Amino acid sequence: MAKKEALYYSRGDNLSVHCKLCPHNCLIKEGKSGICRVRKNEGGRLYSLNYNKISSLAVDPVEKKPLYHFYPGSKVLSVGTYGCNFSCTFCQNWQISQETPVLREYSAEEIIAAAEKEDIKMIAFTYSEPIVWYEYVKETAELAKKNNIKTVLVSNGFIEKDPLEELIPFIDAANIDLKSFNSSFYKKYCGGSLEPVKNTIKIMAETIHLELTNLIITDLNDSREEIEKITDWIASINKNIPLHLSRYYPANKLKKKSTDPETLKKAYQTAKRKLSYIFLGNINIAGAGDTICSNCGETIINRSGYSIKNLIKNGKCPYCKTAVNGQF
Repeated sequence: MAKKEALYYSRGDNLSVHCKLCPHNCLIKEGKSGICRVRKNEGGRLYSLNYNKISSLAVDPVEKKPLYHFYPGSKVLSVGTYGCNFSCTFCQNWQISQETPVLREYSAEEIIAAAEKEDIKMIAFTYSEPIVWYEYVKETAELAKKNNIKTVLVSNGFIEKDPLEELIPFIDAANIDLKSFNSSFYKKYCGGSLEPVKNTIKIMAETIHLELTNLIITDLNDSREEIEKITDWIASINKNIPLHLSRYYPANKLKKKSTDPETLKKAYQTAKRKLSYIFLGNINIAGAGDTICSNCGETIINRSGYSIKNLIKNGKCPYCKTAVNGQF
């Protein structure tokens, strides 16, 4: 297949290019790639190296993304590539985000056909970072829309405003990793910055179904003060945005001990003071994955692993008729 020229860049002097997809704004010399490793300058033009390259293709429950308030119990065709514009020392998918795994080629049309063959009405761009797969994600998402297939973005949210706003009309739901509310954490442990992620969250909260994930890491972002800062900020946008507090396990370069379950429980209680829907992930604690009505306190979606019992009727609590944020 012919090489795919990248979107969102400008040409400079001496065959250099200036990538404008994400806030790194890489100035890339001829023959070199950006921080993400998948956008390369060849002859003074920027090309997407991972266009139509698939590292992972699987059928998942939508809860695995995680999305708990977006068509609960549905199946989703999950697709991923390689490359990332972050370099998180604790990355749970580092084998595909930071390395170059075995790849297969799939056109956008073939992805749609794979979903339709399995009668799946949802596609998720996940595993590695879909932002640096921009051209393929946009093309596939546009085609999905034409075929009445929902689209999901699982992302770090590190993208410039213009490409985000061009992509948003073709995305139905997203889960954004809000890794910390500390700018120095983003710089030291992720190789990125916080403010652009906050901007992405604000835009998505106004336009699509949005859920957030915060990986709670031992001694790094697990303090009560940090949880309060995150939840206060989320509540200032919309207290009904579902938040997934996820347990850290040693991965990639970071070898801190796994997050203590008691730390997760305390974070849950802290977050519940400001937000309506809190869930604990990567840990088996009874009730921690259930959706609780924010008004009457009754369990309205019971989850055991990826098995669910959904009691929501017409988007409302069956007990007190309070509206539940999400698409059911």
